[in-house]
Amino acid sequence: MSNVLFDAPGPRARVRHRYIGAVTLLVVLAIFGFILYRFIATDQFTAQKWNIFTVPYAQGKIVEATLATLKAFGLAAVLSLTLGLLLMVGRVSKHKWISAPTYIFVELFRAVPLLILIMIMYYGLPPLGYTFVTPFIAVVTGLTLYNGSVLSEVFRAGIESLPKGQAEAAYAIGMTKTQVMRMILLPQALRAMAPVIVSQLVVVLKDTALGFIVTFQELLYLAKSYGTQVQLGSPIIPSTIVVAAIYISLCLLLAGLAKFIEVRTKRGPAKNIRAQQLVNEAA
Repeated sequence: MSNVLFDAPGPRARVRHRYIGAVTLLVVLAIFGFILYRFIATDQFTAQKWNIFTVPYAQGKIVEATLATLKAFGLAAVLSLTLGLLLMVGRVSKHKWISAPTYIFVELFRAVPLLILIMIMYYGLPPLGYTFVTPFIAVVTGLTLYNGSVLSEVFRAGIESLPKGQAEAAYAIGMTKTQVMRMILLPQALRAMAPVIVSQLVVVLKDTALGFIVTFQELLYLAKSYGTQVQLGSPIIPSTIVVAAIYISLCLLLAGLAKFIEVRTKRGPAKNIRAQQLVNEAA
């Protein structure tokens, strides 16, 4: 058997790949072992550096920071998906006066680094009279503008990857453009691009950490605060490990939720299935 890109490996190639895999595994284990050794050598696992996480007050602050992170992520995710869908509709519009400004908007906010967007929102708008901008608003707005622009291109790629005959057949049986987009194209595009959408939402979750720059009290801000406690031995490494474990757990939960939604949506609403059947018949 052969692949489009390369031939299937033979017996010698398979043995060579096993050796390469074994060597790679040993190198990775050696790196982790060295890091663990340095942690132990520098007393990063001593009780003094971890005592702060046994204090109920500190545990409560971790819970508050986690909730603040989830709050910013949840709102930014919903707004990003909404903005992405609206921008996608504008990008695929046949009217230049709609598609051209949308194109400029998307390219502009995709090009500007997220950290700069957040800093502009928090430090640049108040001097102009917009004093209502809080760290939370700055973080959510920056995340929405950046990720909404990225997601709009994801949605557009999903729409344009579908056969054009489906839309043409839908128009032929009397469907409006809104019905075609809502009942035929968008459900298929969302299912096709689900892995990319989930990956971008994971990025949204992790990028909430940039809020510490504008004093948004999320997990990274708390880790930095705990890590600078000199009386506790400056436990920056333990704080980072705890926060990283929380981020990894949240990302895994998000991936699991996305997988559950993907399985459920594969069944599809009955009306969408019927609409696609009509389109296929007309095609």
